[in-house]
Amino acid sequence: MTSGDAGRLPHDRGFMLWRAEEGTRWLEESIERWAFAMLSDDEVSGQLAADDEMANFTIISRQEGILAGAWAADYIIATRTTDVDSLWYLGDGDAIGQGDVVAVLSGGRNAILMLERSILNIIGQLSGIATNSAKWSSASPIPVACTRKTVWGLLDKWAVHLGGGLTHRLSKGDACMLKENDLVAPAGDSRGSENEVGEKGVIHQRIINLDEADVGAFLTIEVRSVEESVSAAAAWQEMVIHKPCVIMLDNMGPDGAREADVALREAGLRNGVLLEASGGIKFAALKEWENCGIDVISTSAINRGTQPHDFSLLIEGA
Repeated sequence: MTSGDAGRLPHDRGFMLWRAEEGTRWLEESIERWAFAMLSDDEVSGQLAADDEMANFTIISRQEGILAGAWAADYIIATRTTDVDSLWYLGDGDAIGQGDVVAVLSGGRNAILMLERSILNIIGQLSGIATNSAKWSSASPIPVACTRKTVWGLLDKWAVHLGGGLTHRLSKGDACMLKENDLVAPAGDSRGSENEVGEKGVIHQRIINLDEADVGAFLTIEVRSVEESVSAAAAWQEMVIHKPCVIMLDNMGPDGAREADVALREAGLRNGVLLEASGGIKFAALKEWENCGIDVISTSAINRGTQPHDFSLLIEGA
């Protein structure tokens, strides 16, 4: 089962942030929040005054990677200056090499210098994430998504998208996820199986009590065993909600994923759900997930703890 939207996995929410090489209002609002914080820390508040001294500055890449954050840099320039223009030779999502001239900023010298560190921080951090996303996506036998464990919120997810990874849900309200804190079973009861008086487990109960408005774009249920995966899929089959359902196999490993896939197929439930593997995903072991019956992998390693891309901003003649 896919999302039903031209075969797109429900984890692929990048189109909500980036369309036709331009950011959406959702992305723009996130950029403004982060830009305000960064620039305020650098004592830049409001629009910078026009400058009598003009200069040209070149942004140079010091290594290979994927460019991300150019649109955010342009947003900062447009909203904080009146006399600075940018010319980008490469755009968001483009491959960049060591020594490549990425852009030229022209205009008020002092304004550009005031924005220098924030611009380099943004494109450096986001390009590092996009580069790592491309590394994971090209090495994995199945699609790879990030999680909501981010440093810069939606900006992280935008960079993951530019590198070829999937964003997963964009916010808590974007899609519904039932995790361990939502699935606490009463003392003595099982999360997945019936109790002594024939009552269904808490996973089943939580799912059948959802309505369409609760689900958002899609539903994800975290499970820890094959039994729980079957319980979740069976409960979802009872529902009349025409949205994707993802069963997230938490720390079950490739063997556990295979067992869950087989059990769901034997129960006639596999076509009604997607299987996501999460927890303990290692880059060096990505090939182990091939032919495990899962549809997508999710990991915070794709965006957290990545090395920022190295850029320089040099004034003409330096």
